[in-house]
Amino acid sequence: MRVLIVGTGGMANQHAEAYAAMDGVQIVAGVDPNPQNLYAFNAKHGITHAFDRVEDALNWGEFDAVSNVTPDAVHHATTLPLLQAGKHVLCEKPLAATYSDAAEMAQAAADAGVVNMVNLTYRNVPALMQAAEIVAAGEIGEVRHFEASYLQSWLTQPTWGDWRTEDQWLWRLSSAHGSMGVLGDVGVHILDYATFAAGSDAAAVSCRLKTFDKAENNCIGVYHLDANDSMTMQLELRNGAVGVIHASRFASGHLNDLRLRLFGTKGGLEVCFENEISTLRSCIGGDMMTGAWTDIPPVPVRTNYERFIDAVRSNRQAGPDFARGASLQRVLDAAMVSDTDGARDQVL
Repeated sequence: MRVLIVGTGGMANQHAEAYAAMDGVQIVAGVDPNPQNLYAFNAKHGITHAFDRVEDALNWGEFDAVSNVTPDAVHHATTLPLLQAGKHVLCEKPLAATYSDAAEMAQAAADAGVVNMVNLTYRNVPALMQAAEIVAAGEIGEVRHFEASYLQSWLTQPTWGDWRTEDQWLWRLSSAHGSMGVLGDVGVHILDYATFAAGSDAAAVSCRLKTFDKAENNCIGVYHLDANDSMTMQLELRNGAVGVIHASRFASGHLNDLRLRLFGTKGGLEVCFENEISTLRSCIGGDMMTGAWTDIPPVPVRTNYERFIDAVRSNRQAGPDFARGASLQRVLDAAMVSDTDGARDQVL
C-alpha cells in the first residue's frame, strides 16, 4: 500500500516510523509548504517524492492512503480535496478547528465512501480499551461519576526541548498559528478517553480556560502566546453520569500522564497511562465492601496506524472515525463558548 504524508513536523515522524514497520506499506511522498522541513523529513525516512501542495500530490496521484499531520487549523482545507479524490485519510486530532468544519469533513468522508480515522492516539492504550469493554459488558453497572486528567509539564522544564526557541512548541502556544491551546491539543484526547470508556457522549459542558504570562508582552518572535495553557471542564453525559476533566501544561512532576476513574452502581475502574505504561484496576462486586482494588493484566491492542491500514485493505471502516472527531469538536466548541460566558453550562 502506498501512503502519502501531509505535513512533516515532529508528529509526522511517528506516522512514518509506524508505517515503515508494517509489511507491504510504503511511504511514497511527503507534502509540506516548508521545503526545509519537507526535504529533511524525506531524507530521514527515505521518501522519494516531495510536493509543496496537496493539489500537486493529487495531480501526481500515485498513492492510496494519507496521513494528515498538518497543524490543526489546516486539517479541513487539506483533507477535503483528498476525500473528494477518493483517498483514505487518517487525520491528526483535533479533526478541525471548528465543529462546522469537522462536520463537513465527516459528511465528505461518508459521501466519498472512504476509510476515515482520527488519530486519537490513546486508543492505543490497552487499559483504556479493556475498560471500555468492561463498562459495555455492564460489569460496573450504570456509570454515575468520573474523573479524568491529562497532565504535562513541558512549560516548566526542557525534557522535550526548549519551548522558548523551538517552533514545534511555540506554535502550540499561539492561536494565530492554528493552536486551540491545551484544550485542542490534549483536551481532545482526555475528552475522548473519558467518554469512550464511559460509553456515552457529552450532553452538557461548562469550562474554564486559562492562559498564563510566559514572556515579555506574551510574544516570542512571530508567536503571540495567547492559546490556553490549562483547562477545567465539568460534563454531564447522555447516560446521566457527571464528572470533571482537567488538563495542563504546567503540571510539574508529570511529563505526559493520563488518568481516568469511572464509578458505577456495581463497581469502579481506574485507568492510568504514566511513563508510557498503562495500568487498569477494578473494584467490583464483593470487593466494594472492603474497598479492595485488583490489577487487571493488559491485553495488547493494535495501534491506530495498524487499524487504519487494516481498514483500507479490507475496505471496512474502523474507529475512531471522522464522525467521532466531529462529535468531540462539538464539545470543544461548546467549552470555548462556556469559558467566554462565565463557565455557564452549554447544552449539546
